[in-house]
Amino acid sequence: MISRQWRQGSIAEVVALSQQIPEFDAPYGVDEYQRRLQHSPHLIQIAEVEGEPVGFYVSYAKSSHECYLWMSGVLPEFRGLGLASLQLEGLQQWAQRFGFDRLTVKSRNRYASKLQLLLRHGFHITSVDPKSDDSLDFRIHFCKALTPLVKNN
Repeated sequence: MISRQWRQGSIAEVVALSQQIPEFDAPYGVDEYQRRLQHSPHLIQIAEVEGEPVGFYVSYAKSSHECYLWMSGVLPEFRGLGLASLQLEGLQQWAQRFGFDRLTVKSRNRYASKLQLLLRHGFHITSVDPKSDDSLDFRIHFCKALTPLVKNN
């Protein structure tokens, strides 16, 4: 059985992994991650297989109610192992603990497996943003309502 898990990580790890993801034409550098994450609660998740970093999720608070999944990726040779689902479930638990009532994310039409993942995990399409004449580049916005955690007294 393959050991797979996620842990909290660093911007440097995310930048290194993102440079290995072929779908990212021009991956963001450290400065953009620091700018986005500096003023809000955030979660950097690193997916590991047998202790090796192979994927990431970067999420942050867009408001006191909304947690935004900004960047994510899994190295091609490790796709299909359920790592994105594992991280998405961890993100949902983290967001609920911090009192967020919704998760939001956007993706492009060209990433069918990500779109399917989001739909399988209860996300709903809220809008479509055509960025060019190529429908594969359309941005699809998703939202998932979170149920608040019940605190025992």
